Amino acid sequence: MSIFSKHLPAIHVEHYKYTAESPTEKMPVPDKVYISMVQHIGAPCQPKVEVGDLVKVGQVIGDTDAFVSAPIHSSVSGKVTAIDKSLTMSGVWDLIVTITTDKKQEVLEGLAPPQIDDKDSFIKAVRASGLVGLGGAAFPTHIKFNPKNLDEVDSFIINGAECEPYLTADYRTMMENSELLINGLKNTLKYLKIKRGIIGIESNKAPAINKLRAMVKDNPEIEVMELRSVYPQGGERVLIYETTGREIPIGKLPADIGAIVSNISSVVALQNFIETGMPLVSKKVTVSGNAIRIPKNVEAPIGTPISQLITFCGGYKRTPKKIIMGGPMMGAAVYDDGMTVNKNTSGILTFDEELATLPKETPCISCGRCIKACPMLLMPTLLAKAYDAKDVEQLQKLNVNLCMECGCCSYVCPAKKQLAFTNKLGKRLVMEGGKK
Repeated sequence: MSIFSKHLPAIHVEHYKYTAESPTEKMPVPDKVYISMVQHIGAPCQPKVEVGDLVKVGQVIGDTDAFVSAPIHSSVSGKVTAIDKSLTMSGVWDLIVTITTDKKQEVLEGLAPPQIDDKDSFIKAVRASGLVGLGGAAFPTHIKFNPKNLDEVDSFIINGAECEPYLTADYRTMMENSELLINGLKNTLKYLKIKRGIIGIESNKAPAINKLRAMVKDNPEIEVMELRSVYPQGGERVLIYETTGREIPIGKLPADIGAIVSNISSVVALQNFIETGMPLVSKKVTVSGNAIRIPKNVEAPIGTPISQLITFCGGYKRTPKKIIMGGPMMGAAVYDDGMTVNKNTSGILTFDEELATLPKETPCISCGRCIKACPMLLMPTLLAKAYDAKDVEQLQKLNVNLCMECGCCSYVCPAKKQLAFTNKLGKRLVMEGGKK
């Protein structure tokens, strides 16, 4: 268990880890991939190819000079057949590069492991790999790994909690790519000169804990830490507290308290690039939910339509009412299965009408369960009142921006109020800075 006797508030959720023991299956190359130029927080990439160009696997097809960015590579070999505008899930315009595949998967000539001698060449390699936070945040990794106060960072924490129900892709990565994971951790510690590495894993993944502990038994600088199996154990602020006992002050970043956090899949993808020169071009995704016929863990080329993954998993066994990209607690609903797998896609969940229909809200009974469940120690009902009144000052006073939208408050609410969503709207109201 964690070394700390005190824990942040958390909740118990049903795990539904139906695919935990399903080895990852690599799906066939689709006829077409649709690769978004918006795959990270920050400035969108601009296409570096034109319609009619022939491309190969690993070739840069999108990039920008903006600092907060990461290059985007072709996941297939084939021909660029379109570059179109499209709306993303968040409602912003995106450029989509459509590549009609030749099914040969020819690799770009000259791809080779990067030359890494020191921190600067390591950070350069991280950017070249196209890596972003693969757990969902999609923040460019080369920026996260290079804070201004790097010399004050003493802990590199790898997030192996995977606390969201249904999702098992990270667990399969720990079991199937453990050598890449440990070597990636060692290289990160070495080149960033960080003294301590921690892999935080929930107690419900005992095989992964045992396997990784055996691999690092002669490396005292690395600890595989067993965490409580509760939600949201994988939240960045929660994970840092549970593994180091440190709290992130409001407005501060993990590096400000001496920590850098990365996802399991991110470290594996980085080490794969270091060893082979192949950038991030595919993603391991859990396909599950009660509307899918055969739940699986699938490795798919980035840009693969969701519908192709569904077909690879036997299709729908009942009509889907809702499709979620990510986990059921923090994921985002997509409006159709024509959307595509992006770098930060961790799961595709499909639910029928019975599971997808939200229960009817009833009046608040002032039970306080939402307050007890909030890992950030917020007061969701007061935040909801402040939002209803469009009271920006009160929202700020109640620290609405600390809300990480984990959904714990909504989950435990007996009145079925969508408190987490209201907090999201409250944060937006504060950002816009005034009453509406």
